[in-house]
Amino acid sequence: MSFEYAPAPESRSVVTIESSYGLFIDGDFVDPASGAYFKTINPATEEVLAEISEANDVDVDRAVTAARRAYERTWSKLSGRERAKYLFRIARLIQERSRELAVLETLDNGKPIREARDVDLPLVAAHFFYYAGWADKLDHAGLGPNPRALGVAAQVIPWNFPLLMLSWKIAPALAAGNTVVLKPAETTSLTALWFADICRQADLPAGVVNIVTGGGETGRALVEHGDVNKIAFTGSTQVGRAIAAAAAGTSKKLTLELGGKAANIIFDDAPIDQAIEGIVSGIFFNQGHVCCAGSRLLVQENVHDEVLAALKQRLTTLRLGDPMDKNTDIGAINSSEQLGRITELANAGDSEGAIRWSPACDLPDRGFWYPPTVFTGVTQAHRIAREEIFGPVLSVLTFRTPAEAVEKANNTPYGLSAGIWTEKGSRILQMAQQLRAGVVWANTFNRFDPTSPFGGYKESGYGREGGRPGLLAYLTTGAER
Repeated sequence: MSFEYAPAPESRSVVTIESSYGLFIDGDFVDPASGAYFKTINPATEEVLAEISEANDVDVDRAVTAARRAYERTWSKLSGRERAKYLFRIARLIQERSRELAVLETLDNGKPIREARDVDLPLVAAHFFYYAGWADKLDHAGLGPNPRALGVAAQVIPWNFPLLMLSWKIAPALAAGNTVVLKPAETTSLTALWFADICRQADLPAGVVNIVTGGGETGRALVEHGDVNKIAFTGSTQVGRAIAAAAAGTSKKLTLELGGKAANIIFDDAPIDQAIEGIVSGIFFNQGHVCCAGSRLLVQENVHDEVLAALKQRLTTLRLGDPMDKNTDIGAINSSEQLGRITELANAGDSEGAIRWSPACDLPDRGFWYPPTVFTGVTQAHRIAREEIFGPVLSVLTFRTPAEAVEKANNTPYGLSAGIWTEKGSRILQMAQQLRAGVVWANTFNRFDPTSPFGGYKESGYGREGGRPGLLAYLTTGAER
């Protein structure tokens, strides 16, 4: 006997979305200098949610100027204890408004409301609480006595975790004494603009946080601005290279968190049921829109059939559909452009001889959707095993020995994350030392904590966010000044 889930939609009435939004500069929402706007849509329905300001070079200069003025006149003169009060206040306001923020994130991004509500928003508040605790303890951060802020931080964030990526960047920057100009992704600007309202509600001094919205040209103007001291970027490797080139030869500090093609390694002694949940979380969480997604599944050869059978059975229970329904496991792809990218790479898997499988899945008529997909018969030469798909597509490979698993896991231009599933602690430690990945999870996947640093190697970027290293990225010593 099977049971059907009754619809359990979250109410959209908890948010009131304005028809248009300005730029948040120097504590106020202002019109863009060019008068240009673009539309942001709900990827699950293609409904226009609002018009968003398109910032140009003039707007970016206004924002950086406001941030510099706030840094020199106000923020850098406050004690760490006083800065902490603002961060604590912001953290509590995020908690108080978490329901409306989760609804807004789901509407604008397409991710399931359950993930926005139960994963993203608690972590957002946790990051502000954590770094608020650091604000008056900078002497103990590891740079010696009396470290100093860098100045004005230019921050560019992606569309997969809009509010969470905002917290990863703004919280440590403010705790360290910097001011911020942040550019959210073009397709997911709404929660950043609502965060601006939270800053006003918290009475944060004008100019400490500025939000400029727009596309690639807005981001370019921001990172190339001559009065920026620090650049923090999360996004594609291609854009990261361009930013690194723009920062070369300047005194700007730079951290880059870029793409990934993580290996999730299953040994024959792994707890299979637990590993299956880790595989699902690793690649199908947030529709696979995760830079550290476990998109390559490496299974020890003698348990391949058992793992694959259990995985397929589990995928038949996933529910794809309305992201606002609390029962939904897989929501909408964020944009038609990203859907095209996923489709193109999956079709390449077909043409190169891999075997595609998806559970029976009815896709909605409107919006951008892609079913959970598993490819077997994949080799290391296949594009789906080498290129970041950034969608709910899993490539399955096999290995016989731990040495072969390490070789295959490291055979990628990326180095962001990896997962190891085995009952042997010694094997976990041995493998972790050999894997060229910034984060290695053991018998779990996609677990995050504000106290733990995150970042990668090779084409996954450099620098770390989170924990004490994430704070150090926004500080300097007297010798460096």
